[in-house]
Amino acid sequence: MMQHKKDYFVIFENKIHTMKLIPFLLLGSQVFFAQNIAQKLDAATKDLLNSTPAYSANLSVYVADEAGNFIYEYKGNQGLSTASTQKIFTAAAALETLGKNYQYTTTASYSGNISAGNLSGNIFISSNGDPTLGSWRYDNYKPENFKQKLIDALKQNGISKISGDLILDDSYFDFQTTPGGWPWNDMGNYYGAGVWGLNWRENQFDINMNGKEIKNLNVDLPNVKWVNEVKTGGSSDQSLVFTAPYSDVAYINGNLPAKAVTVSGATPNPPLTLGSEIKNWLKEAGIDFNGKITSTSMQKINGEYILAAPKNNVLLEYKSPTLDKIIFWFMRKSVNFYGETLIKTLGKEKKNSGSFDAGISYLKDFWKGKGINSAMINFADGSGLSPQNYVSARAEVQSLLWSRKQPWFNEFFDGFPTQGNGMKMKSGTMKDTKSFAGYHTSKDGKKYVFAIIINNYQSSNLSDALYKVLNVLK
Repeated sequence: MMQHKKDYFVIFENKIHTMKLIPFLLLGSQVFFAQNIAQKLDAATKDLLNSTPAYSANLSVYVADEAGNFIYEYKGNQGLSTASTQKIFTAAAALETLGKNYQYTTTASYSGNISAGNLSGNIFISSNGDPTLGSWRYDNYKPENFKQKLIDALKQNGISKISGDLILDDSYFDFQTTPGGWPWNDMGNYYGAGVWGLNWRENQFDINMNGKEIKNLNVDLPNVKWVNEVKTGGSSDQSLVFTAPYSDVAYINGNLPAKAVTVSGATPNPPLTLGSEIKNWLKEAGIDFNGKITSTSMQKINGEYILAAPKNNVLLEYKSPTLDKIIFWFMRKSVNFYGETLIKTLGKEKKNSGSFDAGISYLKDFWKGKGINSAMINFADGSGLSPQNYVSARAEVQSLLWSRKQPWFNEFFDGFPTQGNGMKMKSGTMKDTKSFAGYHTSKDGKKYVFAIIINNYQSSNLSDALYKVLNVLK
């Protein structure tokens, strides 16, 4: 009997010892697994850096697990030009600060009096910077939807004649429409569109080309004269459009294939383009209008008395889609224009200044307040188009980890595109620059948060080069 008791206690003690070992074994296996992944990431990173195109390249890599535990880094704190992965900071800050249900508002109002169908006064169109006004991306918010709402509002108020002017009030933001540091080669192209207080069609226009000949434009660019030095050659669009804010000169050069091609540029004066369309709408609707079309910016340029939109006599308040819908397209199609509008909106809402400087200052303060070292987030804009952005891979991962815990995360992550290697992540691309940042669950269920940025990698296969590193996480 005593022998059986002794055996029982030996077995019991062994079980306790085994149970105590289990957490250590699990922890050990996790550490071993993390070390194994880190070794594979390090080998892939060294292969990348030893390649010929990376001879003078700069690289920043940072990988953590879903809980924020460190797995691997290569110069994770080094600030590099991010290109469009910069958008993760702007999108998350906007969702948190403004709320996913935030909407912009465009207002139509009038001065003077309405009598017997005649408006003895001006029509004003004003906005708080709605970037979606006239966009083609959203059902029920397309140009024809705004047109119908505006014409209906005029008719419901009995207006059949306007004995005054059409004034586009674009004064909500400051006069500077593009961030400092944007390259001249980018600014005239659709992805370099500036931000006005009143935007239209995402401040983008299309040129219908037939080889090197300009056939027509999809919108009117009032007073703009073209210099066309396009040549035919090649099989893809290798042209560049040069326009400048408020300028009446536009220039296109480069090469286009000898066939019908559409080239998109940045509208030099969106309020006037909208005004030109409204004039046509009025004519189609049988509303008599013979006044001039101007904007508050043009009044400032011409040294005229600035007529701001009246707060009363409102004809129409036209709401934008909610912010979560805007963020989806901002992330999915990497719309730079949205990013810069959000920056100005944050500046206006939080610092009472609709300027890039105010918005960038707020963005830096926001992320510094989330624990990111300010030296790693040297922002220059909200979209990543400026090569003067210097951000580290570690800062991107810290921002992604914080965003993952927020109630709006699903709306944020929904916009991340699926890239060529099958991973859902935000990408960034500029000349000799590539970046990726995102979340990934491996085939064995491990969840990673990661960022990789490379500058001055001199090859056309930047994406494939970085995929070889990131594919380790698959």
